[in-house]
Amino acid sequence: MSAIDDKWAQIQWIGQPVDTGAGSAEGANPDGRGRSRDYEHGSIYWSPQTGAHEIHGDIRLHYARLGGSSHFLGYPLTDESGCPDGVGRFNHFEGGSIYWTPQTGAHEVHGPIRQTWADLGWENSFLRYPVSDEMGPQERRNNRFQGGHIVRNADGSGAVAHESVPFD
Repeated sequence: MSAIDDKWAQIQWIGQPVDTGAGSAEGANPDGRGRSRDYEHGSIYWSPQTGAHEIHGDIRLHYARLGGSSHFLGYPLTDESGCPDGVGRFNHFEGGSIYWTPQTGAHEVHGPIRQTWADLGWENSFLRYPVSDEMGPQERRNNRFQGGHIVRNADGSGAVAHESVPFD
């Protein structure tokens, strides 16, 4: 049995393994660091550094669109979890996080912008939830949130939050 099999045994709601073009067996990921398997209702990713964690729903889809484990987010550090406010859901990854609500959809937050949002209290801050991925030119990267936006310093040393008319 593998770590992915062990995780599957804990979360049977994820369903049976499925064939998404590469077969239904656990397989090595293109990055060469870890393994994954797709199921009826999600996927389980594993690496030696992170262990085995599940992702599902819109967070899983957004993660795949961003390049999955081969891209900057890397491997999941958590299973998908509910936010303390009872509205949103999230997965933390090696390189950032993806947050989802029914109103905002799934969006990634990483680096100094994520750290500033965390320092302010995540979704419990005036910013609430992200409504965009990080975007903009390199010297002015930013994420929009329901209650404002955070702009990363051009030198990457930090970020500044700005309150604005709520995005809903």
